Amino acid sequence: MTDSTHLVTEAPATAKTTLDINDILHILPHRFPFLLIDRVIDLVRKQRIVAIKNVSINEPFFAGHFPNMPIMPGVLIVEAMAQAGGVLLLTEYEDRNEKLVLFTGIERARFRRPVVPGDQLRIEVQVKVWRGTAGRMEGKAYVGDKLVAEANVSCRLVDRSRTAPGQAAE
Repeated sequence: MTDSTHLVTEAPATAKTTLDINDILHILPHRFPFLLIDRVIDLVRKQRIVAIKNVSINEPFFAGHFPNMPIMPGVLIVEAMAQAGGVLLLTEYEDRNEKLVLFTGIERARFRRPVVPGDQLRIEVQVKVWRGTAGRMEGKAYVGDKLVAEANVSCRLVDRSRTAPGQAAE
């Protein structure tokens, strides 16, 4: 159960609707090479987020996926959706540095078109259900106006102390 004293219930008068990379680094624990969003261009508290991932040939996964035909792995596109959703949900908690948003499920993942170096991935995530410490979000990824991937992701908010090394996360 969430301690309501840490939940931000009212949006500050100056609530941000865009975030740069420094803002994202203050919210998410992910770092290179696993931080998969570069910017947030729209954020509606508790509802939706739109993030950008600039796909560069310098991404480490392109060395092996695939030599002479670089394609961004679909699982990393879904991870980018989850990270965008994590930003959206973690902005609601003042003690977010003590929290993690963990994947608990992926459903209906579909990959429509390859994502290649030079593409700009626009990730749109909408909250479908959020109840205290668990939720479900619908993610869609676009390059330009073309849908390249979509998935429903389930997640759970946990205290970082419960996911210490050597302990299995629930």
